[in-house]
Amino acid sequence: MLSVWFRVIRVRFLLSSVLAVSASLAINWWLHSSIDVFDAALTMGGVMALHASVDLLNDYWDFKRGIDTKTQRTGMSGGTGVLPEGLLQPAQVYRAGIMSLAAGVAVGAYFVVTDGFVIAVLLIFAVVSIYFYSTKIVDSGLAEIFVAIKGTCIVLGAYYIQAGDIPVPAALGGVVIGILSAMVLLITSFPDHDADRSQGRKTLVVAWGRRRAARVFWIFPAAAYGVVLISVAADIFSPPVLITLLAAPIVLWSGIGLQKSLDDVGRIVPVMSATLKFSRLAGALLVAGFLLS
Repeated sequence: MLSVWFRVIRVRFLLSSVLAVSASLAINWWLHSSIDVFDAALTMGGVMALHASVDLLNDYWDFKRGIDTKTQRTGMSGGTGVLPEGLLQPAQVYRAGIMSLAAGVAVGAYFVVTDGFVIAVLLIFAVVSIYFYSTKIVDSGLAEIFVAIKGTCIVLGAYYIQAGDIPVPAALGGVVIGILSAMVLLITSFPDHDADRSQGRKTLVVAWGRRRAARVFWIFPAAAYGVVLISVAADIFSPPVLITLLAAPIVLWSGIGLQKSLDDVGRIVPVMSATLKFSRLAGALLVAGFLLS
């Protein structure tokens, strides 16, 4: 049963939130040479609880709307399959999602008391956007934007908890992390195009169509690396952060492969896997770059 819960929480995707918090800690260490270990651990736990709530509620709503019964699951797209297979009941998944959200809110409330208004604003944004992500946000075509903002806000909030301010390097580091996360959401939306469109879900792939969305894909790595290069050139980041460029060959392969596999789910699975690896590796290298600084 535990393995079923790990499956519905999508443990492998929680790494994006781990990297976001790690990036904030690395930037804080670079700028101040200090980390409050208790606050860092509590922040990590709270962020992971909020992330888990997104995935749990997403599985619940996709099943209730009939989307997950029409998708072709690939391990990275099409839902977890836990509810269509009857391994858990919808009410169980919904309750778990609300409990995870409540746990994240409890941690956030603690930091509102200790750190004030900025954390309160970020927490309110998190709660509203998490609860409505799988319905209002996705249906409005804002999912990728939400995920980019979410990743940025995690970095900003976690940094603020450590240092009590939000400097330009933290803001730009958050933007890079947010873009990398949004790129993964984009690529995993391709196989679900038909099911999403049939049920009124408006992902970027549905809104733009597969072919144009495949061209839009290049904007994400270009924007992430653009922020890194400009920040280093402007002396906002230090030169060691350029090691994030080491991941570039992976995303080049992914982008080229995507153009060749738009209508073939079997061929797009390795592309999705490579894009996920690029996102995680680039994020990890970003963290390492700040630590090396």
